[in-house]
Amino acid sequence: MIHAKNIHKFYDQLEVLKGVDLHIKKGEIVSIVGASGAGKTTLLQILGTLDQPATETDTSLKINQEEVLKMNDKTISKFRNLHLGFIFQFHQLLPEFTALENVCIPALIAGVEKKEAEKKAAFWLERLGLSHRSERKPSEMSGGEQQMLTLCRTLMGDPDLIIIDEPTEGLAPKIVELVGQYLQK
Repeated sequence: MIHAKNIHKFYDQLEVLKGVDLHIKKGEIVSIVGASGAGKTTLLQILGTLDQPATETDTSLKINQEEVLKMNDKTISKFRNLHLGFIFQFHQLLPEFTALENVCIPALIAGVEKKEAEKKAAFWLERLGLSHRSERKPSEMSGGEQQMLTLCRTLMGDPDLIIIDEPTEGLAPKIVELVGQYLQK
């Protein structure tokens, strides 16, 4: 699923990632742990194609056997939309849209017809216990509900890889269980 080789990242003169090698098989659930400021989020952003590593001649990042570091911006955006799902520490929900609309966004970006996207979004909202909140905006939902809404949005795209950056402590076991069930399908 992921084959990362010699990943480096600098912020000014500070080297945050020092030649990280990582191999993750399909279906594995992997936790990256470390002290605050150790580079966990930076690594996840690179693995999720949201950031680029420092340029090294022997750096490589393959996801589903595709070398993503060689893709141009348009290709990587399409790849990300079709293959990757994200649950961020800060939910990245769009405040002007309802829960249902927020969940539909990845499908609409991928070109799915609106009615079909809404049907699938309603399924995920029901499955994760949020159907009663479908017409609410994120500001009208608790932090836990927002995180579950983010999981609904993530699962909408049927991602091959789900990247979770610091789920709320109380929800972490439930999210890991749900993601595990999803990956076993």
